[in-house]
Amino acid sequence: QVQLVESGGGLVQPGGSLRLSCAASGHAVSDYELGWFRQAPGKEREFVAGFNGGSPYYGAFTQGRFTVSRDNGKNGLSLQMNNLKPEDTAVYYCGAIKNGRYLRFGRMYDYWGQGTQVTIAS
Repeated sequence: QVQLVESGGGLVQPGGSLRLSCAASGHAVSDYELGWFRQAPGKEREFVAGFNGGSPYYGAFTQGRFTVSRDNGKNGLSLQMNNLKPEDTAVYYCGAIKNGRYLRFGRMYDYWGQGTQVTIAS
């Protein structure tokens, strides 16, 4: 069992920045890769960014605005988000997946955190 706890969400103005953190704990957590997804109202969960085999991967929409990094080895994952836009408004989830080759596929994930709300508005 792996537990994931996200933090760092909030309300920021367009053009602002936020940093999300995901703390992972539990049995054999180092066997898992971690990724960030987001889900806006009425939309499907969307891959944001994550790590597989030591390399970062990003969703196409991030366009250099987001940077993902590992914290404390494979026990945490951070997401630095810059130049935020209203369309970035969503609940952001951290997930853990055993097989990192499916990093971009939310349905393949084994565990999820509770999510953190990010709202971009003036």
